[in-house]
Formats: sequence, C-alpha cells, structure tokens
Amino acid sequence: MSATPLPAPRPLPGAPAGHAPLPLVVRSTRIDDLPGGLTALVDLLPDTRPLSWVRRGGGIVGWGEALRFDTFGPGRFADAESAWQATLERAVVHDDVRLPGTGPVAFGTFAFDDSGPDDQADTADSPARPDGTLVVPRVVVGRRGGVTWMTTVSTTGTLDAVPGSVALRGTHVAPVTAPGRVTATDGAVAAEDWPAVVCEGVARIQSGELEKVVLARDVVATAERPVDPRWLLGRLADRYQACWTFSVAGMVGATPELLVRSEKGLVTSRVLAGTIRREPGMSDDDALLHAAQLARSSKDLEEHEYAVRSVAAALEPFCTSMNVPDAPFVLHLPNVMHLASDVTGVLDRAVGPVRAPSSLTLAAALHPSAAVCGTPTVVARDLIREIEGMDRSRYAGPVGWVGADGDGEWGIALRSAELSESDPRHVRLFAGCGIVAASDPQAELAESEAKLEPMRWALRDD
Repeated sequence: MSATPLPAPRPLPGAPAGHAPLPLVVRSTRIDDLPGGLTALVDLLPDTRPLSWVRRGGGIVGWGEALRFDTFGPGRFADAESAWQATLERAVVHDDVRLPGTGPVAFGTFAFDDSGPDDQADTADSPARPDGTLVVPRVVVGRRGGVTWMTTVSTTGTLDAVPGSVALRGTHVAPVTAPGRVTATDGAVAAEDWPAVVCEGVARIQSGELEKVVLARDVVATAERPVDPRWLLGRLADRYQACWTFSVAGMVGATPELLVRSEKGLVTSRVLAGTIRREPGMSDDDALLHAAQLARSSKDLEEHEYAVRSVAAALEPFCTSMNVPDAPFVLHLPNVMHLASDVTGVLDRAVGPVRAPSSLTLAAALHPSAAVCGTPTVVARDLIREIEGMDRSRYAGPVGWVGADGDGEWGIALRSAELSESDPRHVRLFAGCGIVAASDPQAELAESEAKLEPMRWALRDD
C-alpha cells in the first residue's frame, strides 16, 4: 500500500470547517419497475457526470456526488480501498432490498499505468490528473431479476436524503442531444505509422524478450456540438447488449471483458483474447464459418492462452478452488468475434486480515492481465511505455463498482472513449491488439479499426 496519506473526500456541502464529516445516511427501497427496455436505466440519467454500469437492461446507474476520492500512483487501488472502508465505518444504512448493488455503492475508474503525479504537471492552473477515482453517488437506481430499487445518500446526517420525485429524474435533466457532424483525426500515433510500432513489438517477441505485448492506438473525434454522454450510453446499451455499458468520471464505453465479479463468495472473470472482424451485413452462416476459423487459429489460441493463464494465476491466491476451462468459446458481437473463457473460483474468506478481499482488491490483483498488457507483465508494460507512443490514461484500466460488503463488478475499460475535460466537443477513442510472434502488422491495424467501431458508431447522428 502507498505510504501517502489517504485521499480526503471532497468537502460536503454545508459541512462546518474544522469539524468531522457527518455520517452518510443511505437508504435503499424498492420502486415500481421502469418503463422501457434495454435503455430504461440510462434514460434516467442527467447530462452532468452520469454514472452507469448496465448490461441487458439490468445493472445500476447513478448521479450526483455525495463523496469523491481521487488517488494517485502505484497506491491508487489500495488508497481507494482504504478511503472506501473509512467511509463505510461512518455510514448509517437502511437497506430494505438487500441485492447486489443496493446499500452504499461506489463507482470507480482507474488508470492503466501507475505513473503517478510525479510524472505530470501539478500547478494551480493544471493540477495533476488522478490515477484513480471513486464516486459515491447521491442517487442510485438499479434493476436486477425483476426487482427495481432506488438508493439515496444524505450527507447531512439525517434520513431526508433526496426527495424521491427529484431523485428518480435526476437533478438536471435536459433533453438528450446528438453530437452532430463528427470528424476524426489521428491521435498520438498516425494510423499509417502504427504498423511500424507493431513490427517493433513482433521483433522484440521474436528476439525472446517476451511472449506477448498488447499495443494500443487512439483517435481524436471532434463533434459539431458538445458530446452528451447519455447519447453514447443509450446507443451502446441498445446495440451492444452483451457488453457492460459504463460511464465513470469521463470514461464511457461498452466493454465485453469482465475483469472480475465477486458475489456471495463466488468469483468470475471473463477473459477475451483472440479476435476476428465481423464485416457489416455478414450472414449467420458466414459468421459461423469465421467463428470456426477463429477457434482453430493457432495465433489467436496462443494469445488467448497467455491471457487465461495470467488471470488464473492472479486469482488463485484468493480462492479455495477454481475452474479454468480447457478451451475457449467464441463470443459474437456486432463488430467482432472474440475467443472467450469464463474463469471461476470460490473466494477464500480467510485471506483478508478482517474480511474476505473485496472486488476492488481482486481487480487490483488482476490488473494488468495479459489480455491488456502482455506476458511477462513487467516486461510487456515496460515495452508499452517505450514504443506505444501515447498516454493510455484510463483506457484498459479497471472500471466498475464496489458495494459495502465488498462484492461488485469490475470490467476493463475497452471499446471506450475519454471525454475531454477542457473541450466538451473532443473525445479520445481507443483500441488495442494483442501481439504475438505470428502477428501481421496490417492485420492488427485492421483489427484495431474494428475495435474502434463501437464508439465511432455511438458518436454517429443516424
């Protein structure tokens, strides 16, 4: 754990200076189900800093900030965990629902790398960008297994958290606006130059330095009007139903990869590595042929094996038993198909000093997996820093939520975009590819284009 002091929460509105913060008062109650289908939850969100973790119409969304913790550097996960536990110690909870996602919940997003504030400018005009953020919303609405609930959080130490009628519709609900015409330009490395980066990665692998490295690129999109994150969330939740549609602290996307789910002692991680493009208009028969081709590809099976092995090794110390599939299945998405494996385990509740490790602790132990970094991890991460040529920020880092009991869900921020803090019309889109000895640079460029498609499509005005 970092030796730096625990991150202090942002001041609570109305809290007297120099006084201890008032306890959070949290209340979860059942409400009537929401009208609408797959986008019913995201349709509730306001246009300012929406929070989302939604899949197939279920999940949780939130808005408002009761508390926010920003963390930095290598201790970003441990500091966030400590701040969350300290918050829970002074929380008064009334949970009439008792389902995963009820009671106190914190949404989080963390940087891929642990560069920390020493590597960033830190001035009054340009403060260092946090490497991790946990947000405790003022309002959470969730839906799971036919049950819909609302959680409200008060920072005044009383039960009158937020009037239900106000809470359910958000604090500032404006009409969802389309971004208008969108233009795209190269990011840190031009598309025509990126195959040379891949070539260097392949050369290092063939020389024996490492077995696999994941290399990424970015594209900068500029919209005619300020980008409304709800526009992106609604389109992604509707089209990419098998993915987890997320929005936390400016990171928005629909990730197909579940880094870890911890629920009632069971742990699951969905590992994706090995990809083939699904062309627009491809018939079901052709899709099956391509899926069979992917399942037989020695290059993709090798890449997938590295990723599964790294996840299993990271989870094993926390589990009393595990199940690692012998062979992957093919996950079909609208733009690509992936080799996928669901690694599962039974959590060892004797591992932690006081309680079982939380989902955030598990996410920290798993990150970065070979699916987003490479093998061996340290060598691959160093090579990424050396040749990739861009700042990943929170792309490919953990994103998700944690509850009061430690259970939660954390994905990897893939198929994602970062909304600019300085210009609401600018968005950075990301895509990465696993590189092994047999990788072809032009094929990897084509794969990266396919992985950019979800966010490009979400930005469109059609």
